[in-house]
Amino acid sequence: MFSDSKNDQLNGELDLGLLFDPVSAQTLINSVGLHGSSVAQDSHIACATIGNPKFDDAEADLAAKDSGAAAGLLKAWHKHGINVTSRISGSYAFTIVDADKGCVFLAVDRFAEQTLCYCLEGNQLSVSDRADCVVGRGDELDPQAIFDFLYFHMIPAPRTIFSKVRRLPAAHALLIDKTGVKEIRHWQADFDEQHREPFAAAKDRFLNLIRESVSEQIENEPRVGAFLSGGTDSSTVAGMLCKITGEPAPAYSIGFDAKGFDEMEYARIAARHFGCKLHEYYVTPADVLASLPAIATHHDQPFGNSSALPAYYCTKMAKADGCTKMLAGDGGDELFGGNSRYATQRLFELYHGLPHGFRQMIEPFCGDESLLRRIPGLRQVTGYVRHSRTPMPDRMQSFNLIMHLDPAKVIAPGLLSQIDFSGPQNHMRDTWKECHASSLINRMLAYDWRYTLADSDLPKVRGASSMAGIPVGYPLLSDRLTDFSMSLHPEWKVRQLKLRWFFKEALRGFLPDAILTKKKKGFGLPFGVWSVNDPALKKLSSKSLYGLAERGLIREDFVEQLLDQHLPDHPSYYGEMVWILIILEQWLRSHVPNYTLSSAPHPV
Repeated sequence: MFSDSKNDQLNGELDLGLLFDPVSAQTLINSVGLHGSSVAQDSHIACATIGNPKFDDAEADLAAKDSGAAAGLLKAWHKHGINVTSRISGSYAFTIVDADKGCVFLAVDRFAEQTLCYCLEGNQLSVSDRADCVVGRGDELDPQAIFDFLYFHMIPAPRTIFSKVRRLPAAHALLIDKTGVKEIRHWQADFDEQHREPFAAAKDRFLNLIRESVSEQIENEPRVGAFLSGGTDSSTVAGMLCKITGEPAPAYSIGFDAKGFDEMEYARIAARHFGCKLHEYYVTPADVLASLPAIATHHDQPFGNSSALPAYYCTKMAKADGCTKMLAGDGGDELFGGNSRYATQRLFELYHGLPHGFRQMIEPFCGDESLLRRIPGLRQVTGYVRHSRTPMPDRMQSFNLIMHLDPAKVIAPGLLSQIDFSGPQNHMRDTWKECHASSLINRMLAYDWRYTLADSDLPKVRGASSMAGIPVGYPLLSDRLTDFSMSLHPEWKVRQLKLRWFFKEALRGFLPDAILTKKKKGFGLPFGVWSVNDPALKKLSSKSLYGLAERGLIREDFVEQLLDQHLPDHPSYYGEMVWILIILEQWLRSHVPNYTLSSAPHPV
């Protein structure tokens, strides 16, 4: 039977043996209770959906407007079967149980704005929007997932922290029928790299699409607020919200009393420019101490994006202020070329344009042991050559924190023996191969849609918003804006080394010049600096990290070195490692408090 998840969304268990038995299948459909934001069933099919799916089929669209999204989904399924995903847009996750066809069909949207996890054991299928709410998941943790978390600071789909639970990757569906289990990619990024369009026409279309996307997100909502970091994305969304409503839109921004981390100045510039009603909050070390365990616990598996904490304080302010929904600016960087690594990797690619003979001549002098590395100036040149030679996507992880520290010096021997160190790299290489684009920039964008958006930034905002009890929308990730971004020429995204060239030029005059020229920071948390100077945070760090050592996951000598030497010497750099280790320990305390490596099953 189905039961409520922590988010009261989509959760349940099915006996597939009954489904595949024509005599018993109807009994199964009648006995299933589907709990979700929208539910529908007839004599043969039951379905539940979360999110806000949009239907391009007229009959399905009408049914959805009259009776809810699941009714529209039911109508579309009758007409299109497993091709139903090609007729749906927007954010969604759904489960369909079809007794006539003897199948179960699960799917999530393009960017996994909504999410689904499942466990398939024999004839029993359990489904939930959260990994920790999947029925029958057990407490067996996946050692490889723990390493993936230390590597990525999150656990990329389809793996989850639980050995028996998988998460549907973005833009994927799962079909289970008598022939077996099949995972299907239902949407593939299709970049038109030869498309040319006059700038003025593209600009007008772009601005209209942003307006339409924001308008859709606020439809039927009495009070909508916006995150406002002072960056181009959040400022664009907040500004458009003001223009559409014709009122001072509520905007929420976080500041930090720490040098180099506070961006409140830019949030104020944007708020003044658009006439937003700005609500400010300065996060303190005391806030971190009070909220960090709760944030770690709230996620369905360890999740290490530290911006989750300031995002939570934004949504908390908005909820208290009476907002019924929040709008986030996520997606602008990844659709239009705004992350600094895009320019960095393009710079590295220039090396491959040099004559092959010249590269062969200089490369022997650029190794780790080269005497040239001891000469000021030449050290940087040899480093550039070495990094340029590393193929993509491996090059983007050249400075990965756990690999830089050496896993053998960080991870306890028992866990070390159960880990495939090539696992994350293989995962990234497979994802890179799926990126169907000729240009470097578009391949990096498609790659980031998986790792940066679906597995990191969106879970961060979704988790923060659900903690505060308020839904969130991502207008810059609308399907139409995504399709538009894929039609832009690669040079309009990163022109030479200028990031998001078209995005900024198209918004020139709409956004203040100070916002267009600022360096990107976002809601970065100065945790490392604070944890060195604040006694209470220092105590939390110590207890959490030594707790992992007691569980047999992290080496005790590494904990001592990290807290006593690395962190005080380089707090901003090593603070990130301390943060993710605290998150891991706090999550374990809440979800599997007795877990130790000795209690964990070892592979045969």
